[in-house]
Amino acid sequence: MEQQVNRSRRVLMRLDDAVAWAEAAIMGLAMVAMAINTIANVFGRYVFAHSIYFSEELNEILMVTVTFVGLGYVTRKGRHIRMSAVYDTLPAAVRRWLMVFIAVSTAAAMFLLAWQAFEYVEKVAMRGRLTPSMQIPLWTTYVSVVVGLSLAGLQFILAAWANLADRTAVWISLRETDDYEDPELADLLAHHVAADDPSEPNAGV
Repeated sequence: MEQQVNRSRRVLMRLDDAVAWAEAAIMGLAMVAMAINTIANVFGRYVFAHSIYFSEELNEILMVTVTFVGLGYVTRKGRHIRMSAVYDTLPAAVRRWLMVFIAVSTAAAMFLLAWQAFEYVEKVAMRGRLTPSMQIPLWTTYVSVVVGLSLAGLQFILAAWANLADRTAVWISLRETDDYEDPELADLLAHHVAADDPSEPNAGV
């Protein structure tokens, strides 16, 4: 049973790696495109007295893309803001089942929002509306909303599965446990403890 769970986890992680790579590539390219577009627009406005007419519209589309594609990415990394004052006081077994409930209910909300977004995109596509400046189909600018919400819902489902399949820890995503520490904060605390420890040879240096 344990071997089957480990095999399933490895397969899911390979697929998840591919999706994570695609998400990171899309977000990275979108951020670079925003930077180039903004710089070019400022340069054109103040040097040639002519701004790029579609610059603002393009940046809006790119910001929507980064926001919603990034939703699944940060869910995978377990970086959502959590109110855990009560949660942290509970025993590990209770926290695990509570995390399953949180993950499943949040996934349901994500999939519901994704369906609502899909219906909206479908209506916009049927009307044949175009964006004001670039004159591209308006519905294409909202596809990232549907994709991002769906991927976030899938990540929460994977988090629920991880807690049910592997009970050695409490999982906030397929890869991250709830005892995750920020590496920079951990290094800072370790340095502070070492500096306060008189037994350390380099203490206070």
